[in-house]
Amino acid sequence: MDNLTHTLVAATLASTPLGRAGRGTTAALIIASNLPDIDIVTTAGGAISYLQWHRGPTHGPIGIIGLGLATAAIVSLAYRVMAPLTASANATAVRRSSERRRKRDPTVENADVASFGMLAIVSTIGVLLHVLMDLPTSYGVRVLSPFSWRWFAADWMPIIDVPLIIVLAAGLLFGGRSPAARRWNAVIVLMLMAANYGLRAAEHHQALVLAPRLLGPTLPQPCDLAATQSAVIDSWPRPPIAMPTLPAGKRCLVEIAAMPTFVSPFSWRVLVQMSNGYEMFEIDLLDARFSTPPSEHDVFWRRVRRYANVWTPAVERAATTHLGRVYLGFSRFPAVRTSVDQEGVTTVRWEDMRFADRPMSPNPNNPRPNLFTAVVRIGGDGQILEERLGR
Repeated sequence: MDNLTHTLVAATLASTPLGRAGRGTTAALIIASNLPDIDIVTTAGGAISYLQWHRGPTHGPIGIIGLGLATAAIVSLAYRVMAPLTASANATAVRRSSERRRKRDPTVENADVASFGMLAIVSTIGVLLHVLMDLPTSYGVRVLSPFSWRWFAADWMPIIDVPLIIVLAAGLLFGGRSPAARRWNAVIVLMLMAANYGLRAAEHHQALVLAPRLLGPTLPQPCDLAATQSAVIDSWPRPPIAMPTLPAGKRCLVEIAAMPTFVSPFSWRVLVQMSNGYEMFEIDLLDARFSTPPSEHDVFWRRVRRYANVWTPAVERAATTHLGRVYLGFSRFPAVRTSVDQEGVTTVRWEDMRFADRPMSPNPNNPRPNLFTAVVRIGGDGQILEERLGR
């Protein structure tokens, strides 16, 4: 998820009992809920370095514990350094204010700085929540890193969920003045958040159920029945599938996935991976046609967008490069094209279909910029001339 959503969720949690453990817990929750994205510092080594480490160890078991302890140490140290500087100036005012608040609400947050142990618990919860919120997105997360560098995703949530942001922001803006009102408001917001996740999970399942209907008569047989069946949590990179021997012009089905959109939980992008390419559909689950049995008049398959994905010896060579290994370890649905210029230089271009919004440019040498595009140029003698990411 985006950092704004992580921050809003942390601020909402600060209105629950987690925020009443002492001063510093709110700061710890907000910092910890964003700290796993500290892997952004790897961009100092370039875009390829960032892609290699992105959502890796900072989102794994060691990162969850380590970043939780680091956040607790930072907040604890900051409060203890600041305390002597402000104690003499406002100690009396703070004490009187705290006494008045406790008389109004005995459960008000402790005016003392939370212990390191409590800050560590709260911070670890914040980091863990960050990872758990990243997992249901189509982007995914490497939750077992550094022990395993495989990606995991549930495809329920978009990276930016606009309705969720609105609910979280409204809950904070109109939370009420009294602590009790804020707590009840936080409970309502968290319940709406859980309902949003549940709704998207149910609609994701429904999109997968309806996906074969989109293909109609063009739906081929599976390449591998076991590999075609979708799991609740998908993971990649996948081991190579043993492709069956197909007649010329024939293809088989590798996988079907449903990707969420930013605004509506009823609007999905269905991605169909074939043995020779990809097909993409936009589906509205509220479409009245889905409430009736399939008929020969269904022509969803005519509105498909197709993407080629043909591997050649040049692609195999490009896949052995550093960029090729990193990109194919990141990309869930890599589509590749090749072109050869007049000098015999071969350009191999990969694009991750999760982030494609239209067919790849018919002119591979002058494509539209895309952060998730990898390009490898190979000379006529097989030497690697260039590796670049993002354009």
